[in-house]
Amino acid sequence: MTRDNKLIYGWIRKATGLDNIKMIIFIIISLAGFIGVWWLIAEYIYISEYLPTPLLVWDAFINSFTHRDPVMGIDMWQNISSSLQRFAYGFLLAFIIAVPAGLLMGFSKLLDMLIKPVVEVFRPIPPIAWVPIFLLALGIFWGPIVVIFIGVFFPLLSNVYFGVKSVDPVLLDAARTQGAGRFDIFGKVILPSTVPFIMTGIRIGLGIGWMCIVAAEMIGARGGGVGYYISIQGQIGNYPGMFAGIAVIAILGILTTGVMGQIEKKLNQRMGF
Repeated sequence: MTRDNKLIYGWIRKATGLDNIKMIIFIIISLAGFIGVWWLIAEYIYISEYLPTPLLVWDAFINSFTHRDPVMGIDMWQNISSSLQRFAYGFLLAFIIAVPAGLLMGFSKLLDMLIKPVVEVFRPIPPIAWVPIFLLALGIFWGPIVVIFIGVFFPLLSNVYFGVKSVDPVLLDAARTQGAGRFDIFGKVILPSTVPFIMTGIRIGLGIGWMCIVAAEMIGARGGGVGYYISIQGQIGNYPGMFAGIAVIAILGILTTGVMGQIEKKLNQRMGF
């Protein structure tokens, strides 16, 4: 295929959305295969009440949105609302602190030497390990929020820090040659170059944040929450409902990280990365 033909073929694929159609087909095949294997195991190989069939989980999923849970007294919409509220508080708090901290650590050797040892001490600790401590110290409202903050903070901080350290030295030298001061270099060279790393950190943090909120809410949460719903359904033996709650978390995680991925892609294209 000649170069012109390749360009024409690529334009046709982009204009007709063939790549998107192909991706959707593969997603459907993948999910159908997963559900088929799940149904086969639940129905014929592993016959147990602990692994309900996809149909039972689907019924419980729909029922959780249309009816109030008899134990919690609220429906899934209210649980999602409570979880999203905690998630938003924890994520915003992590973003407000982690992004400036990562930029300053990467830009200033003094701050790097002062802050990095503390970060390296706490970074390897799984956020879930903090759940009992924060719930006892801060209560069932702020406790889960701080757990989410911890889960989002470190991957976001690490990505921002790595982004600053990855700035091409040639760009820095060129800016200095043109007479740019430290603030100009920071605002016009380092910050724009770090944007893709910030977006990647946000996307990773979103995924980890959902894992953290489920763990925190399963121990205790005021006003409900999807993690708390999963815990309650398991305790009363409603395993289809428990799996339905897990499915809700999966959907929320896919939606948030997927939207963030699209924003990241568009932003990188606009900035020429």
